[in-house]
Amino acid sequence: MQVREFRESDWPQVWAIVREVVRARDTFTYDPEMSESDGRATWVEAAPGRTVVAVDGARVLGTAKMGANRPGPGDHVSTASFMVAADARGRGVGTELLRDATAWARAAGFAGMQFNAVAESNRTAVALYERHGFRVVGTVPGAFAHPALGRVGLHIMYLEF
Repeated sequence: MQVREFRESDWPQVWAIVREVVRARDTFTYDPEMSESDGRATWVEAAPGRTVVAVDGARVLGTAKMGANRPGPGDHVSTASFMVAADARGRGVGTELLRDATAWARAAGFAGMQFNAVAESNRTAVALYERHGFRVVGTVPGAFAHPALGRVGLHIMYLEF
């Protein structure tokens, strides 16, 4: 597996992952009915932000986007989002994408990385982030409407560099 910069030719496979994850409604707060053009506008970051893919040969297994969490006085803190194809989960794809994103943010001079909305029910992601030094700094109760669990909290997670 290799993590590399997103290429235009990756978009069909990236869109398939984004569509699959968003329509599942169990991890991301994005509109599950988003169009492909809205998905592209949401996921593909313009410089100085960055979008990457984790590939095995020609197959895209997962993708990440990253950049400043906020503009202006908040631009010293980065953020990132990660999506992995359902049939590629449990194979270390998310770990490699997270390592790439935090290495990029450190090299770019950010003071830390903040995740704004991690569903507390997404235990796999929360555990991954915590293993890599992130901590929950707050939870908005009932802010995420999970399709099976009802309203669950959204964690704000942070890693200081």
